[in-house]
Amino acid sequence: MKTTCSLFESVYIYLCWQKRLSMWDTEIRGMASAHAIIASSIFMATILPAILLEKFSVYGMHLVWLYSVAGSVAVVNIAVFWLLGISPPTKRHTLSYKISRLVRSCLYFLLSCLFFHSVVVLYGAPLLESALETFSLAVLLSSMTTLRCLCMLGPNVQAWIRVFSRDGAMSVWDTSLQITTGCSVLGAWLGAFPIPLDWDRPWQVWPISCTLGTTVGFLTGLLFAPVWIHWHRKQLIYKSK
Repeated sequence: MKTTCSLFESVYIYLCWQKRLSMWDTEIRGMASAHAIIASSIFMATILPAILLEKFSVYGMHLVWLYSVAGSVAVVNIAVFWLLGISPPTKRHTLSYKISRLVRSCLYFLLSCLFFHSVVVLYGAPLLESALETFSLAVLLSSMTTLRCLCMLGPNVQAWIRVFSRDGAMSVWDTSLQITTGCSVLGAWLGAFPIPLDWDRPWQVWPISCTLGTTVGFLTGLLFAPVWIHWHRKQLIYKSK
């Protein structure tokens, strides 16, 4: 009798686990589609200025390209996460609460830009000279990191701390947020290495290599996150919310 009960219990656990894996596979496919749309927006943000502006180049009109990419990523992120329903549900539906939430999100984004600007200056960027270029890099970093936190978690600092703490991810989307954020910041850091070299290349002008590194890192994170999560889905254990 005990052996039979143990057998049924094992079968039940196995079926529940397979059902959970199937649900995760569905989420991973949705994530891969969302990431493909976001990545496509970066390519479109590069192609459109080349069509609309005469003598456009990523190096020659770098700030135009930078804000085109940052704006495109911001708009598409907001639209995709809203359509997929990934954004955290609001407990209140009053207009004043929604406005307050929007204002706090904008404030957090601005603070993120100032934070990244300060960090970049502390790492050796010019304080007054090229201040606009440095702040533009901070805007791009915030668009690819902080904005995704706002879209997925809302203006909730505790939720941000939870996601980026050890074993703090509660879903595949949290894990993807960890990966894309880490890849973007790592890309910006690696992009700074060629600047002091005496190669005299146009992409060594501040902050072109850092913005290119940030963008390549972000695209790498978008591609790598679904693949890594799918490959390790049997090892991933998420705490229930």
